[in-house]
Amino acid sequence: MVLERIQRENDIQKIAKEDLPVLAQEIREFLVEKISRTGGHLASNLGVVELTMAMHLCFHLPEDKIIWDVGHQSYTHKILTGRREGFDELRKYGGMSGFPKRKESQCDAFNTGHSSTSISAGLGYVEARDIRGEDYHVISVIGDGALTGGMAFEALNNASHLEKNFIIVLNDNQMSISQNVGGMSRYLDGIRTADAYTNLKKGLEKAIRKIPSGGDQILSHLRKTKSSIKQLFVPGMFFEDMGITYLGPVDGHNLKELIRAFREAKKVKGPVLLHVLTKKGKGYLPAEKEPSRFHGTEPFDIRSGKPLK
Repeated sequence: MVLERIQRENDIQKIAKEDLPVLAQEIREFLVEKISRTGGHLASNLGVVELTMAMHLCFHLPEDKIIWDVGHQSYTHKILTGRREGFDELRKYGGMSGFPKRKESQCDAFNTGHSSTSISAGLGYVEARDIRGEDYHVISVIGDGALTGGMAFEALNNASHLEKNFIIVLNDNQMSISQNVGGMSRYLDGIRTADAYTNLKKGLEKAIRKIPSGGDQILSHLRKTKSSIKQLFVPGMFFEDMGITYLGPVDGHNLKELIRAFREAKKVKGPVLLHVLTKKGKGYLPAEKEPSRFHGTEPFDIRSGKPLK
């Protein structure tokens, strides 16, 4: 098993590229098997397997800080930081928490359990890093449901004036516990369905790669063109208008695309929001069909998906 090679943080970086899809599959099988016995948050964790793997491939823990919003989707993160054995006692007294806990691991940067806090917590790390003259990456992961919270908007407002690297990952699965509603949900729907912009952007990128030389002047024009295209095809461009570089949307189950996007995000000076599209319950059909029921589930029969009691 590829999964058995993961004994501690950063071990995933030693796994061959061709074995990474196998690792993703084994993680999903492991989560379904363990949570079917203990209960826990299943659908949300199945949805972030590749996203979590990409972060652990692109960043070095515990030096870099990954901060999870709510934290109920951090099970793959726990597996990749050497806590696989703890899943037999998941959420039991004296056992492993279902949320990030600093006392469990140095790789858990922030204790959490409530929504809309990760961007604010990330800002705290960014300010502390800069005051102390340290050099590491801060990645705050927030779901589209949690992004509707007031604290998240306050943090976005404060982040917009930063001049140093800060990465916000918007994990967009179109749900919180149940289906999302409201203005932000409608806005993100518009971005998801902006195929014209996405296709045109890909075409521009291909054309740019064919240019033998260009210099700063051409790059400046391209940046202005890119901004104009976004304004044309994606009305509002809420994040860009706030001064936060927007990247995406990216397929949250395509590891190659995710790694490329994170490498790009690391180069950005200032705050950057990476918009990642994921599917709750990915890889386990009952959870894909009923993501709300498998958001937080009791022990269940794996074959049917029905509760044992």
